[in-house]
Amino acid sequence: MQSVFSKFAKNDYAKYPFLKEAAKYLKIPDLKIEDLATPELEDILKRAEERVEEAILYTRVSRKLEKADNEISSYPVAIILAAATKSSFIQKRYALAEAKQTFEDLKNEKDKPKEKILTFAQDFGWKLALNKDSEITYEFALNFTDYLRNTTHLRGKKWKLVNRLLSDGNVYLTRTETARLLSEEVRKHIEKRVEVKELPRFPPKIIETAEKIKELSAEKIGKAEMEGFPKTVVQAAFPPCIEALYQAVSSGRHLSHVGRFTLTSFLTNIGMSPDNVIELFRTFSDFNERMTRYQVEHIAGERGSRTRYIPPRCETLQTHGVCVNPDELCQKIRHPLTYYRKKVKVAK
Repeated sequence: MQSVFSKFAKNDYAKYPFLKEAAKYLKIPDLKIEDLATPELEDILKRAEERVEEAILYTRVSRKLEKADNEISSYPVAIILAAATKSSFIQKRYALAEAKQTFEDLKNEKDKPKEKILTFAQDFGWKLALNKDSEITYEFALNFTDYLRNTTHLRGKKWKLVNRLLSDGNVYLTRTETARLLSEEVRKHIEKRVEVKELPRFPPKIIETAEKIKELSAEKIGKAEMEGFPKTVVQAAFPPCIEALYQAVSSGRHLSHVGRFTLTSFLTNIGMSPDNVIELFRTFSDFNERMTRYQVEHIAGERGSRTRYIPPRCETLQTHGVCVNPDELCQKIRHPLTYYRKKVKVAK
């Protein structure tokens, strides 16, 4: 499964700066954090800031191929800026934006597109080959383990392995489908790079730029979506139905599918992390960490379409028998989150 095309031009690396060989075009190969505040790197820092801002505003990162050197060098600096914001939302948004742009670029490649896709795939260690079976209409054959690894977050029946053409351990794909899976690989790759647990000491200019990016994000996206609302979970403000579900899960009692969804979506919307929600379900006798993590992160908007789900309305909860012990405030509201907001406001 070797590629017959092994070399990208500088403009290719400007489009795909996360590829390993792009590093040879960096203006400063041994870049240090303190170097970013120097006048020599002002243009690169400015472009890096622009990359992250484009991600926030458009969920895309444009490509400025006429300045290929700056374009390549600005990518690792953008990673640093995204990390410096300390915002999980901004970091994930940046990774997603680069991935989406990669999908469009790969899908629309004009010069030796198949060969470039093969080389791109090799960079991520994929076992991908051109399909040479004339009776099969697909262009590529991908090892099924690589396929499964990159379809975890994807929704739609067409991505399920049972719905794919599978032969000799390979899944057959169109060029567009291959580009989509490669973009998923890019998203995961960048997310790992920006989610730094121990951040270095940043120069004041980097901190200032990171704060500017956070302000833009709060203005355009909204603090509620960025940070969840409110930041501190106030159990005393839970509506009766949620309190009952919370007590049930804490003691390991069975919850219906609707009950699990309601509790999970409620908690993730008021600021509880998916990891903490997963821990709640660990007391269940049928607890499966892999499956629970997938479901919780999907509801929290960290998988698939990146849509954070909200709990059902009170009317729906009544229909499914989840509404219990309604109090006086319940008579005035139509949604569990509205109840919580009012209670928190009163408490403050």
